[in-house]
Amino acid sequence: MVPIVGVYKSRTAAERGTVELRSEGVAEDKIHLLTPHLNKGELALVPTTEGEQPGMLKAIGAVTGGAAGLGMGAGLAALLVPGIGPVLAIGAAGGLLLGGLAGGELGNVAEKTVFAGLPEDELFVYEDALRQGRSVVVAMAENGEQENAVRNIFTQTGAESIDRAREMWWLGLRGAETEHYQAHGGNSQQDEKELRRGFEAAQHPKNRGRSYEECNSTLQERYPDTWNSAAFRQGYERGCKYYEERRKLKVEAGH
Repeated sequence: MVPIVGVYKSRTAAERGTVELRSEGVAEDKIHLLTPHLNKGELALVPTTEGEQPGMLKAIGAVTGGAAGLGMGAGLAALLVPGIGPVLAIGAAGGLLLGGLAGGELGNVAEKTVFAGLPEDELFVYEDALRQGRSVVVAMAENGEQENAVRNIFTQTGAESIDRAREMWWLGLRGAETEHYQAHGGNSQQDEKELRRGFEAAQHPKNRGRSYEECNSTLQERYPDTWNSAAFRQGYERGCKYYEERRKLKVEAGH
């Protein structure tokens, strides 16, 4: 199975994409929609506590806040929506960080379905898309032919590729980060690649909240050619600060 990801500007557009994928023969349980948006009817049927029985949407899991949390910017519910399929509804604008779910409360739902086979170092891209109010569709293709068909459908229905979303994420940060690097004596034109690599390394679920020193051996193994460069280290430290700011926003949203 090959996971392919499409990032949509709206849930409506994402749903059109799922319909096209199903018409192409992709099984319903191989298509997952991640969104910060629930409609009023869906919201009313989401359990408000972990033990409460769901309504007719058949929730396959609801944690961290339920309906109230989803309305206020935190919370998560995994739903099976008729005509659409599995929907992972995440608190407004990605207030819930996906990286924190790996092996956590949603392990049985997300890790074995939505995130199965997806590179962990891409999770921050999905988080950023959700924080911006976008929706993400993950489709599992059975073979190369179906993979090509899925990619074509994503293109035809207006989805942005994960690579494009990743580039746009960095472009949104690039000006401030290169300016900061130059202000501290660095050459951003020469070192931007290493700076960015370090920044992204700090977003990896296994590195989050951990200092450069704490991740030393892991970084050396994963980035053998750049891990000990000044640009990579500064990028990593700046990436840690970025993550911490997002973590604080998540906590505030939960209140």
